[in-house]
Amino acid sequence: MDEIKKQLSEKLGLSEDISQQAVDMVLGFVKDKLPESMQGVVESAMNGEMPDTDGLLDKAKGLFGG
Repeated sequence: MDEIKKQLSEKLGLSEDISQQAVDMVLGFVKDKLPESMQGVVESAMNGEMPDTDGLLDKAKGLFGG
């Protein structure tokens, strides 16, 4: 998340506080759109952890024919 904040600050000229608010808002939006069972993955990623996806990526690939 730090990299996203850094890029928001550099490319858009936003302060660190505003960049953090923007990241929080977008992640909150994404979390709200996901099924409850997947929200923990976003929480883990927000905390800089490697989320336990339990084969989630492979399942998602199947949805898109991949």
